[in-house]
Amino acid sequence: MSKGPATKDMILESALRTVSRLGLGQLSIGGLAAEVGLSKSGLYAHFQSKEQLQIQILEKAARRFIQTVVAPALSQPRGEPRIRALFENWLTSWSQASFLPGGCIFVAAANEFDDNRGPVRDFLVRSQKDWIANLSLAAQIAVAEGHFKVDLDCDQFAYDFYSIVLAYHHFSRLLQDPSAESRCYTAFENLVASSRETKQSI
Repeated sequence: MSKGPATKDMILESALRTVSRLGLGQLSIGGLAAEVGLSKSGLYAHFQSKEQLQIQILEKAARRFIQTVVAPALSQPRGEPRIRALFENWLTSWSQASFLPGGCIFVAAANEFDDNRGPVRDFLVRSQKDWIANLSLAAQIAVAEGHFKVDLDCDQFAYDFYSIVLAYHHFSRLLQDPSAESRCYTAFENLVASSRETKQSI
């Protein structure tokens, strides 16, 4: 990697940690420049605007999410094992990652930008819709593999799966509930159990 792209990547790594704690809206060009040892004009030259910086931080986070959550899960067998891997990776490897000291950047950004129209919100919406669609597809594959019941509402499964992790983020970080993780696993196991093919008694 040449000096320019390497510097830009270093800026985005630092910004990702900062935004995880403070939020995209609170990100300061001057503060970030000081943190990475650049002048404001030097940092600005890499992004041209704060909005572009915010979008590229989210793009960086999306790539890290794929590397951390999705790619490892794809090495697992199709169906329920892969769904379990997606859940475990999202709950532990992502939500508790050292490069996200303030928790999931997408959850934080969604709270900040849900009512703010513009390119940053547009990117958030696209990325989250893609993730939810992939969860629904994972459920469809579990149906095809015979792990889940044939009449499963896969979009509802994705909704419930996503909601469980959002609740975990709220209970663990804001409420500091010591039972948040165990309740999250219980909710997930209940979801999986309700999604399985019912065994016929003989």
